[in-house]
Amino acid sequence: MHDYTKADLDPQTWGMLNFAVKLTLEPWEMRKTDVERLRSLGLSDEEILATTLVTCLFNFMTRLADGLGVEYPADAEASMRSWMSPDVVAQDWLMTPVDDRP
Repeated sequence: MHDYTKADLDPQTWGMLNFAVKLTLEPWEMRKTDVERLRSLGLSDEEILATTLVTCLFNFMTRLADGLGVEYPADAEASMRSWMSPDVVAQDWLMTPVDDRP
């Protein structure tokens, strides 16, 4: 949620997240090698498509909300914490906003 680079993740998850970040921030830089990298990590074409579609949907919804001036509710984090398991909430990398880190 805040900084996956601080998390202890398996290579497939790390690869999917790196792919999603690149697709989000520099879509014009995407190459066939980006897909091949995910395949080399063991992802199927269906999993690569799903990763791409989820990334695109997230980006679309974010831009839609930004374009319409949708405000993030002040109590949103408290609401998210209420449905997360204690194991998830205990993960500092996930629950500590990047701007609040030492």
